[in-house]
Amino acid sequence: KKKKYPPCRSHKDHVLCTAWSPDGKLFASSDKRGVLITWDPKTGRALATIKAHSKWITSIAWEPMHRARDGVCERLATSSKDGLAKIWNVRTRRCEATLSGHVDSVECVRWGGEGLLYTAGRDRTVKVWGAEERTGGDRGVGKLVRTLSGHGHRVNALALSCDYVCRTGPFDHRCTKYASDGEALEAARGRYASFKGASEPERLVSGSDDFTMFLWHPTESKHPVKRLTGHQQLVNHIAFSPDGRYFASGSFDRKVKVWNGRSGEFLTTLTGHVGAVYQVAWSADSRFLVSASKDSTAKLWEMPRGKRARETLPGHADEVYALDWSPNGSSVATGSKDRTIKIWKH
Repeated sequence: KKKKYPPCRSHKDHVLCTAWSPDGKLFASSDKRGVLITWDPKTGRALATIKAHSKWITSIAWEPMHRARDGVCERLATSSKDGLAKIWNVRTRRCEATLSGHVDSVECVRWGGEGLLYTAGRDRTVKVWGAEERTGGDRGVGKLVRTLSGHGHRVNALALSCDYVCRTGPFDHRCTKYASDGEALEAARGRYASFKGASEPERLVSGSDDFTMFLWHPTESKHPVKRLTGHQQLVNHIAFSPDGRYFASGSFDRKVKVWNGRSGEFLTTLTGHVGAVYQVAWSADSRFLVSASKDSTAKLWEMPRGKRARETLPGHADEVYALDWSPNGSSVATGSKDRTIKIWKH
C-alpha cells in the first residue's frame, strides 16, 4: 500500500523553488511573492512562514550538514529577483545576513562545503561570500570574499563539485538508518572528507546567456581556470556528477554536453532532444545522466560517453521543466507543464 503524504497548502502564489534539508528533517519552498516556508515533511504542517524578499525567490540552498553547528540543519540561503541574497535561520526565523552587492537580479545561490556561499547575478558576475562566524576575518557571515568576472551576459546557473555530497548529507544508495543525530553527523562528515580527498580545491562552474561556461577554483582565486565554449545558445543548467569527475550542461541549443570535472576538457555531446534542454540530473553512482526537455520527454544516457540515449521517458503531454534522481538511486522524478509529476523506476 502506497503511503499518502499530506498536502502543503500555505502558499498564495506560484511555488518556484523547493529544497530538502541535508538531514531530511525539513523541507523548504518559496514562491513568486518572495515568501519562504519550511515544512515538517511527516505532517505537512508549515513550521515557519517568512516574507523573505520583495520579489520572487529564484533559488534556495541549505547549509551542508557537515558545516552546520552540531549538525543541526537550520540555516539556508535564498536568492531573489530583488537583487539580494539572504542567510536565514529557519528555527529562529531571523535573517542572519543580507548579501547586497549585485546590481541586478540574483539568479542562483549555492552553499559550498568550505564555509562559503556563491551567488550568480544578472549583472554578469559571480560573488563569493563568507557564511560562517567562526571563520571570522574577511570570511565572516555575509562578508564579500571576491567577485568572479568574465561572462558577457547574465549568469543563469552555478554548479559545485561538492553539490551532491553537501545536499545529501549522511544519505547514500545504501539507505542507512542512523541510531542518533550524532551518528548521522559523523557519517556526513566522513562522506565529505572522503569526497574531498587530501588537497583538492572546491570547483565551481558558471553558465551564462553568453553561451559559455567558466570553471573556477573560487576558494583560492578570482581568475577562471578555463573558459568553456561549444553551446550555440544560452546555458540553462549545469550539474556535477556525485563523484565530481564530470559535469553536464543543458542548453537551449537542444544539446547536453559532458565535460571533465577537474580540467574542464570537453568530452562529448549528447544529441537526441528536439527542444531546449531545461535540466540534467545524475544517478548516485555517476554512471547515468537524465535530461529534461521542452520536447515533453526526458532521456536517460549512459556516462561518460553514451552519445545516444539509452532510454527515452515519454508520457508527459507538455514541456518537462523539473527533474531529480533520488539519492538511493532507485527512481527519477520529472515535473511537467502538463501539471503532473511522474516517478520512473531505475
